Amino acid sequence: MFRAELIERAARFRSADEDPTRNLSACPSLVLNADYTPLSYYPLSLWPWQTAIKAIFLDRVDVVATYEREVHSPSLDMKIPSVIALRQYVKQSEFPAFTRFNVFLRDRFTCQYCGCPDHLTFDHVVPRRQGGKTTWENIITACAPCNMKKGGRTPRQAHMPAVNPIRPTTWHLQERGKAFPPNYLHETWRDWLYWDIELEE
Repeated sequence: MFRAELIERAARFRSADEDPTRNLSACPSLVLNADYTPLSYYPLSLWPWQTAIKAIFLDRVDVVATYEREVHSPSLDMKIPSVIALRQYVKQSEFPAFTRFNVFLRDRFTCQYCGCPDHLTFDHVVPRRQGGKTTWENIITACAPCNMKKGGRTPRQAHMPAVNPIRPTTWHLQERGKAFPPNYLHETWRDWLYWDIELEE
C-alpha cells in the first residue's frame, strides 16, 4: 500500500464510541528510542495518538503497550498505543541547546545564590561590562532579588556565594529532568521511566 494511502487511513480513525466529548488528546503515546529508553525525560517524549498510529502504519515503530480505548476506521479496529518504540535508533546530540529553559533545568529551577525557586531570571556571573560572555560557563539561574543585589559586580565583589556554572551534556540534563516528573503518568509508562520519586510498596 502506498504511503499516502496509509496516512489517509490513519487519519480516518475515530474513537470507538464516536463521542466528541471524550478527549482523545488525553491518550498520548510515550515514545521510546530503539534501545527502549525514553527519547526525552524533560520534556517527556510524547506523541499525539494520531502521530503514533501513522508511525505504526509506516512501520517506523513497534507497539509496546496500549490503552483500553480503541479507534476505528472503515476497515480496522485498533487500540490506542500508550507506549511505542522506534525501530531505528536516534542518536542524541552530545550537548543540548543553550536556552533559558535548559539553564533553569541545569540549575534545578532554583537561584544559585540563595536556593530560592521563585521569581527566576538569569545572571551573568562575570558581568558583560567586565567582559563576561553569554555562555553556559557564565550564565546561571538567579532570583530577581539576588540579581538586583549583585548588580553589575561579580559574586566576590558583591560578597555572594561563589558559583561555577558548567556546560551540561544532554545526558546531564536528562538526569536532572528525572527530578521533575509530570503531574500525570499513565500506568503503562512506569516500567520505562525512572523518576526521582518514592516507590510504592
